[in-house]
Amino acid sequence: MQDTSTPSTYTLHSGDSPLLVSLPHVGTEIPAALKPRYTAQALNVDDTDWHLEPIYAFAVQRGASLLVPRFSRYVIDLNRPPKNAPMYPGVNNTELCPTHAFTGQPIYQPGQEPDAAEIAQRLTDYWRPYHAALNAELQRLHALHGYALLWDGHSIQSTLPWLFEGTLPDLNLGTANGASCAPQLRAVLAEVLARQTTFTQVVDGRFKGGYITRHYGQPAQGIHAVQMEMCFSTYMQEAPPFRLDPALTARLRPVLEQLIDVMLAWRPHEQAR
Repeated sequence: MQDTSTPSTYTLHSGDSPLLVSLPHVGTEIPAALKPRYTAQALNVDDTDWHLEPIYAFAVQRGASLLVPRFSRYVIDLNRPPKNAPMYPGVNNTELCPTHAFTGQPIYQPGQEPDAAEIAQRLTDYWRPYHAALNAELQRLHALHGYALLWDGHSIQSTLPWLFEGTLPDLNLGTANGASCAPQLRAVLAEVLARQTTFTQVVDGRFKGGYITRHYGQPAQGIHAVQMEMCFSTYMQEAPPFRLDPALTARLRPVLEQLIDVMLAWRPHEQAR
């Protein structure tokens, strides 16, 4: 199956492999009616996961489904739980409807932050449609193949003192400490990362997987989810205008291809070996 649906808030390309690639933070739009409430800096949507749709185009060519949103995470964060619980208790977090950028700076003009009623409306307008599409696609893939695979793709600046200390590893694989996928799948992905020498890497370090990985990753029900958080420095300029770097991308692509290919080649019965 190869088709694309484009509702008002997201685009879904449906593939024929068991894999769905979700890119919840690639959206860049802010509705025109909201723009006057944001700071000038926030309108640059610096915390976008830049260029991931073209980076993962190869996965679509391999039969993966691809789900991408239209609107910025500054409108609502599609990788946060609907009840707005912090993903990483005890440290700085951004909210379901963020009020601060990753630098810690406010993204709204004073007094213009969304109230509870507006947050509930944004959940209805943006968050729920994306998650309904994500869940429906996973269920479709599960019905076709007897299992489904979810790759939740993200990227971030390598140093952000407001969020974490020091410099992040280049490639951060998250599996909710092994709860979101079968142990064997985690092991084979970790092996790919450990074997390559181009990038620093970690499994279940600072980024263990956000809401999407933790919520949809249900290996006992045949849905196996992982999150990949890559530093901007692996494929692009880290400062505005955040240009894609072809030379860096050429170094990164073979590692990503190996990871996706290993995931596509994996079968659930292998965890019993």
